[in-house]
Amino acid sequence: MALNLGDQFPNFNADTTIGKIDFYQWVGSSWAIIFSHPADFTPVCTTELSAVARLVPEFAKRNVKPIALSCDSVETHKQWITDIKAYGKLDSFDYPIIDDEKRELAVKLNMLDKDEIGAAGLPLTCRAVFVVDHNKKLRLSLLYPATTGRNFVEILRVIDSMQLTDKKKVATPADWIQGQECMVQPSVKEEELVSLFPTVTNVELPSGKQYLRKTTV
Repeated sequence: MALNLGDQFPNFNADTTIGKIDFYQWVGSSWAIIFSHPADFTPVCTTELSAVARLVPEFAKRNVKPIALSCDSVETHKQWITDIKAYGKLDSFDYPIIDDEKRELAVKLNMLDKDEIGAAGLPLTCRAVFVVDHNKKLRLSLLYPATTGRNFVEILRVIDSMQLTDKKKVATPADWIQGQECMVQPSVKEEELVSLFPTVTNVELPSGKQYLRKTTV
């Protein structure tokens, strides 16, 4: 299944380390980040799940629920969590890992990396990331190769941008972080600026066109 940004994210039922879930019911009115892993007891994956476990409070501040997927069983997931906690010096592990031993969900969501073959001769999942909003719409899609670990602080930054730009008529520039200046969207007319923003600064450019308008929100 090819998913485009703005598409309805498909619901699914899965067995996880917190029991069986219906994805839509589990998400409720929150956002979700779904991220896949090639296999349990693998080095890069261990660092990633540990990193997300440390960031659970940051995701919670943004009303985002993390959920991981790995192509192994719940039984091995639970054994692996002991290693993840030890590696990250974590007291707890507070989000679920999906059992996708048969790769059914990985196939459904187009998560497989055809260049990475596991011991059983089956393709492994790539490092996919899907961010789904409270309306169950796909808002972000990233595909990393199995050999490259993800930067979850960057994913938090993107979530900050999306949640801000949902509320305000702004766009966020390169390397933006929460609290910095934003760009007024090109669709905003000059006569609307005073009512929408406290201050707006036009950046002078050689073209003379005043399309680069900075503001704080």
